[in-house]
Amino acid sequence: MTNKQRYRYPLQLPASLRETAMRYAREDGVSLNQWIVAAVAQKIGAVATAKAFLQKRAAQAVEGDLARYLDNAPDTPPDPEDELTTGAS
Repeated sequence: MTNKQRYRYPLQLPASLRETAMRYAREDGVSLNQWIVAAVAQKIGAVATAKAFLQKRAAQAVEGDLARYLDNAPDTPPDPEDELTTGAS
């Protein structure tokens, strides 16, 4: 990739994130910039994969399936400690 194909973005990171990212970049033997580029690419891939998966699942949905599932769900949680309390604490 040439410099003409690159976009410069003034990234502002909290100090703790920058320090952690620098440590991981050093461990991976790459520059901080290379590490951040790889992290962004990884995140884009994960979001795109999740989106495609969810779109495929949504296309296979049958109207009424969720309502039938919820109709069969118990009205109270199986563990009494999971019950919601009502009123002010």
